[in-house]
Amino acid sequence: SLLHTIENSDEVPQMDLEAKRLLEVIAIRHDQQKPLTVTEAMALNHIASPATLHRKLDQLRDMGMVTTVFDGANRRTKYLIPTDAAHDYFESVGQAMTQAVRTV
Repeated sequence: SLLHTIENSDEVPQMDLEAKRLLEVIAIRHDQQKPLTVTEAMALNHIASPATLHRKLDQLRDMGMVTTVFDGANRRTKYLIPTDAAHDYFESVGQAMTQAVRTV
């Protein structure tokens, strides 16, 4: 219930399940030093259809949760990078989970 409270607060941007799952994949790949490309994100059909994924990427960008960057001189491939706002979101979720475990 703590996680639900945090996710419904004004401090955390509202995201639906597909956007959360996509953000998680982007963050994990970034943490593994293997940033996800936009093309790879569009192929994550276990999360949603390509059209839905495209909308979710736009939503995450509009919320300031992800940004796209180019690597070196290659201007064709865009990599998805979580922003400080995404890191803050995951930090809040982690704290809520830790607090929930302590109260059990």
